[in-house]
Amino acid sequence: MGILDGKAAIVTGAASGIGRAIALALVREGARVCVADTDEQGGQQTVALIEQGGGDARFVRTDVAHSDDVRAMVEEAAAAFGGLDILVNNAGLQYVAPIVDYPEDKWDQLVGVLLRGTFLCTKYALPHMIRRCWGRIVNVASAHGLVASPFKSAYVSAKHGVVGFTKVAAWEVAEHGVTVNAICPGYVRTPLVEGQIADQARVHGIPEAEVVQRIMLEPHAIKRMIEPDEVAAMVVYLCSEAAGMISGAALTMDGGWTAR
Repeated sequence: MGILDGKAAIVTGAASGIGRAIALALVREGARVCVADTDEQGGQQTVALIEQGGGDARFVRTDVAHSDDVRAMVEEAAAAFGGLDILVNNAGLQYVAPIVDYPEDKWDQLVGVLLRGTFLCTKYALPHMIRRCWGRIVNVASAHGLVASPFKSAYVSAKHGVVGFTKVAAWEVAEHGVTVNAICPGYVRTPLVEGQIADQARVHGIPEAEVVQRIMLEPHAIKRMIEPDEVAAMVVYLCSEAAGMISGAALTMDGGWTAR
């Protein structure tokens, strides 16, 4: 018996990294999961991993920045699973550049996926949870939703917005038995983070071999990257009955970064 037996979940950005780890963790606890992502190959691989373990999952190609995609994805998941209980807004991307050189299309893309996507998925998922008088929404924000680093203006702005949106949503749906929380991790060992190393080296003017220690882990008191499974474990807890009184929180798991 898992602590999420019978629950139906959506995880965005679940084709790899944190999202894949979250989808697998939810399934291990008995949930059925809709894997939402623009990466069809990676999404199908996540579904295959779940099915190999005897779990129930489906992939729906979704660009969370577009309302038509999100509406269709939510309705397909709710129809397939007979409702919806859990939403994990995890889809993300990064671009590193000084503000004066930051491409406007990249700004729009990041804010569209990270902030607008969180809004849209929440908007269309909430009616299903309200009808059940129970729900869990977990927004994967970032330590950059609480503090800033240079050269990440769009990402930091969007993640601060996600934390603010989390607080508003928690107040709006509390009476319906729905909780809304944000997780704010530091650097997690994912393809997204590994893909930043060259860009970080370029904008900071240092060798790529020095980026992890000098830039990424410098603000961490605990000098290692977070593993995706550690983030997934936090998500599982927030989706459980035991976390029923946690709502509107921005929970850090940043190796002590924001304790400074």
